[in-house]
Amino acid sequence: MLLQNPANMSKALTQLYLRLALATGFILLGFDRLGFWGPYGKPWVSWGDWKHFSAYAHEVMGFLPGGLAEVLAIIATIGEISCGILLLLGLFTRQAALGSGLLTGCFAIAMAISYGINSPINYSVFTVSAASFLLSTLPEYRWSVDVLLNKKN
Repeated sequence: MLLQNPANMSKALTQLYLRLALATGFILLGFDRLGFWGPYGKPWVSWGDWKHFSAYAHEVMGFLPGGLAEVLAIIATIGEISCGILLLLGLFTRQAALGSGLLTGCFAIAMAISYGINSPINYSVFTVSAASFLLSTLPEYRWSVDVLLNKKN
């Protein structure tokens, strides 16, 4: 059925591309904060460790008490890595997409408060949030664990 209808194939591939692109971004950045990709200062490393990420998170959330900013940075990191893995697998895809949309939406707002509206726009944070919310509205997630689980039920 999918191969017989090019429009269905196009939708399925676009959904997969969106899901994998979002997943990759969340996983790579989340693990970067934990030092998985090497130490701070390497060309492909943004944070390299929690210390550098935490300092940035406190700066972005400078309008909050320091202790709360640290807790939110931890929650965001756990959420981003979890959403990334779930999106990669296509497991609880709708919920993971909603979660990633909320996380990036909150991040975009915090960036706008701390640095001005250009900052989240320049880094496409609103775009990632919108893409996540769009993914959450799709009727199915072909090539996912969700599809396999639904077939069993």
